[in-house]
Amino acid sequence: MRKIWIICRRELGGYFATPIAYVCMAVFVIASGVTTFQFGNFFGYGQATLAPFFNYQPWLYAVFLPALAMRLWAEERRTGSIELLLTLPITPMQAILGKYIAAFMLAIFSLILTSPLWVMVNLLGAPDNGVILAGYFASILLSAAYLAIGACISACTKNQVICFVLTVLCCFALNLLSLTPRLDFLSNLETVSRGLIELRTVVYFFSLIAFALFANTVILELKRAD
Repeated sequence: MRKIWIICRRELGGYFATPIAYVCMAVFVIASGVTTFQFGNFFGYGQATLAPFFNYQPWLYAVFLPALAMRLWAEERRTGSIELLLTLPITPMQAILGKYIAAFMLAIFSLILTSPLWVMVNLLGAPDNGVILAGYFASILLSAAYLAIGACISACTKNQVICFVLTVLCCFALNLLSLTPRLDFLSNLETVSRGLIELRTVVYFFSLIAFALFANTVILELKRAD
């Protein structure tokens, strides 16, 4: 865990050494407000709920999270520092987890910045805070899955823009597949957007995260062999 935390701190320092972390968080908070109040018609919804906020989370995450994930490995490969990183006394999985946790922490912090919406909905009415809390937990699961996909794709290319585009396409594809009635298992995405947590939803996302991180490990091992 100590080695993972060292990699995590290194990655967080890289995020905040450039404007990328600040810009991504600011854009996410602003976009969350716009979709909630304008597209979600928050005040005209007629209920004290954050459903207008959670309904758009999968689509916002499909753009926001690839922006966080695109530099995880693509930048290391572009600068050649990946060779130095992989020669350190750490395993590829420790490096992967350290960088992944750093990006995940930024995603969680960005989600926390939207908490004034939760405060406001409680001031305006008497919402079911249990449902809202479940919605936030579901958003965390979704962000973890999309970041894992983005990290895996980032390890495949040296170009951050290509990584961003491919990850956005993958995330949007998952969102669109959830709209297909026959693909019931992928309807977990719709369940997440409504803030409903079921065992199959948790299993689905943990399986997706584990598979993406395992694929990331395989890719790095292949790069090390080269």
